[in-house]
This record gives sequence, C-alpha cells and structure tokens, in this order.
Amino acid sequence: MKKLSARNILPGQIVAITKGATTAYIKIELAAGLTVSSAITNEAVDDLALRVGDSVSAVIKASDVMIGK
Repeated sequence: MKKLSARNILPGQIVAITKGATTAYIKIELAAGLTVSSAITNEAVDDLALRVGDSVSAVIKASDVMIGK
C-alpha cells in the first residue's frame, strides 16, 4: 500500500463480500470476533480483485468520530 495521511489503518482479512446492484459490502476480521464493515463500489471490488481470505487494511479517515452510550 502507498503511504497515506490517515492514521487509523487496521489490518485484517476479508471474511465476506456481498455485492448489490452497485455497492458491495465487505466484512473484514481484525481479530477473532472483531470485524469492521465497509461499503464500496462493485467496480472497486473488481479493480482491487478482492476475494474472501485476502489480507487487506481498513483505512479510516474521518473528521468526526461519534460515541454513544
């Protein structure tokens, strides 16, 4: 991966890919029982040749992080 300004880079493994009409939902396991999901275009899935089992990084760049209780 090229260098990024984002500081929240979470390595993991793809455990599920669900493609819709235009959007794909990717589930990444960061640690046993800990997952994060991402919605990206189907085109991005194809361009990156993403497959279940691939090692990837979830890159989180946000101006706000909300916490609820």
